[in-house]
Amino acid sequence: MGNKKEIRINSKYPSVTDLRTKAQSKIPKFAFEYLDGGCNEDVNLIKNTAEIRDVELQPHYLRAHGGSSMKTELFGHTYDAPFGIAPVGLQGLMWPNAPEILAKSAFEHNVPFVLSTVSTSSIERISEITEGNAWFQLYHPADNKLRDDIIHRAAAAECPVLVILCDVPTFGFRPRDVRNGLAMPPKMSIKNIIQILGRPEWAMKTLVHGQPNFETLKPYMPKNLDLKQLGKFMDETFSGRLNEEKIKPIRDMWKGKLVLKGVANEADAEKAIKLGLDGIIVSNHGGRQLDAGESTIKPLTRIAKKYGDKLTVMMDSGLRSGPDVARTLASGAQFTFMGRSFMYGVAALGNKGGDHTISLLKTELQQVMEQICCEKVEDFPNFIKSVQ
Repeated sequence: MGNKKEIRINSKYPSVTDLRTKAQSKIPKFAFEYLDGGCNEDVNLIKNTAEIRDVELQPHYLRAHGGSSMKTELFGHTYDAPFGIAPVGLQGLMWPNAPEILAKSAFEHNVPFVLSTVSTSSIERISEITEGNAWFQLYHPADNKLRDDIIHRAAAAECPVLVILCDVPTFGFRPRDVRNGLAMPPKMSIKNIIQILGRPEWAMKTLVHGQPNFETLKPYMPKNLDLKQLGKFMDETFSGRLNEEKIKPIRDMWKGKLVLKGVANEADAEKAIKLGLDGIIVSNHGGRQLDAGESTIKPLTRIAKKYGDKLTVMMDSGLRSGPDVARTLASGAQFTFMGRSFMYGVAALGNKGGDHTISLLKTELQQVMEQICCEKVEDFPNFIKSVQ
């Protein structure tokens, strides 16, 4: 991957919270609320971050310290930090060209970028930017021929890791998106058009880059679909409910590393092991699917303890900072991913947003490691404060 990237931070935005505030002022309300919101009453969205932050680390100030390194080996590749960019749908809606900006920054900083099936750049374009180092996340198609073709494209693009999604058997109920017309099928209201007019930079860049589309799915879509037809196409094309019988042929077909994203309990982790998967991402889809579920850190802690020696256990949902990454690693995760944090960065700072956000998170995490006297990422569990 890319050479070691110089750390550069815009001093006006020294936290993800600052980036979020700036992003809100740069993009239309309907796009910001699509990015920022959870489902139902946002209970799990809020709980995700709050319960990560209940985890406390214990520093060892008098211990000999030979320096701290964030380098992390994952699936045979040594990354420069133990976090990556999670798959996010409709990235180009939130900021034009967002997936390409983030993929480029991830490549230059030597961290993984995961492209969603329903993002706004194609597998082939992101592979070109990352020199074949981007991961690909598959929404399971209803048609096996379509599934096979997308997987073959990911293999031809040299994606080292295929991520299959299990936590979208149905679309989450998101009141903001319903109000804003971003449900399926979507619609563009007068209210949304007024919001666009109030964000001229976003509007101009959208004109330059074109209306965001599901670029990976373009070869399979009838031409000139209106919004209602697009909603019907998506409903008919994808069957999000995974089971063991759907995973087995993917495991047989895919020769690279295979990861199951959306695991929320020990039973599903055990099935992933039996199916021969290489890793799991403990996730609740950023609190966007089940408001009545657990936060991610709780099942992560149990699953890592029970199965961490049998497959690679990773986590997303709720992490917003370097200290959050540290807390999650200390709780047993071997790697972490973030989605919203990076999208806030790109929406706030455009082409510089990916570089800034990765640099910021690296700086924060390095400080935590040096503060607690943690020399290697895999040593983080030694610094968690024991529960009395």
